[in-house]
Amino acid sequence: MAKKIMCMGTSSHVGKSILTTALCRIFYRRGKRVVPFKAQNMALNSYVTRDGDEMGRAQVAQAEAAGMEPMVDMNPVLLKPTGNSCSQVVIMGKPVGNMSAKEYHQGYSLKAFEAVKEALGRLDRDYDTIVIEGAGSPAEVNLKANDIVNMRVAKYLNAPVLLIADIDRGGALASLVGTLELLDEDERELVKGLVINKFRGDVSLLTPALDFLEKKT
Repeated sequence: MAKKIMCMGTSSHVGKSILTTALCRIFYRRGKRVVPFKAQNMALNSYVTRDGDEMGRAQVAQAEAAGMEPMVDMNPVLLKPTGNSCSQVVIMGKPVGNMSAKEYHQGYSLKAFEAVKEALGRLDRDYDTIVIEGAGSPAEVNLKANDIVNMRVAKYLNAPVLLIADIDRGGALASLVGTLELLDEDERELVKGLVINKFRGDVSLLTPALDFLEKKT
């Protein structure tokens, strides 16, 4: 059984993909058989594997960092926007049809999670370490019931979570504390570390913020 670690963010573009890539490289250099994983990606442009399957490009870069060839088990669900709040749904590298956001989130996503679990089962069997990337925020209360890429994955695997915020945009402390407040208690227990990303300047200026986070969380 593989060890797992999961990178989630307080929002999109906080650095989840880069941190996941970095962890893959670190574990690879330590001699681990490491594999990246993201349950669901949304991207217009996909990568086509040697077997002709489509997957997200971020996991391709992560696979390279892990010293391995990309494979669709790394990204079992891909949503390719087609316009008007619709996407082409790709499961295990193969298109299954176009769906509106409502159709997907309220009717199909939990079915897609079965493919996620099957892919994870194979990776868990074949690798030492799985580095998992979430998407957006795990605390979107309007989407949470049908979210298959964040806490549903972490809870399924009992994976420790790193929660990442981007201090370059401002509001990082509020984002971290607010996200934790919106999570259920069993979800908060999985969060084992907070990452303040993209800090520039004198790190001593950050000390009061770190002290606050330690007391608040």
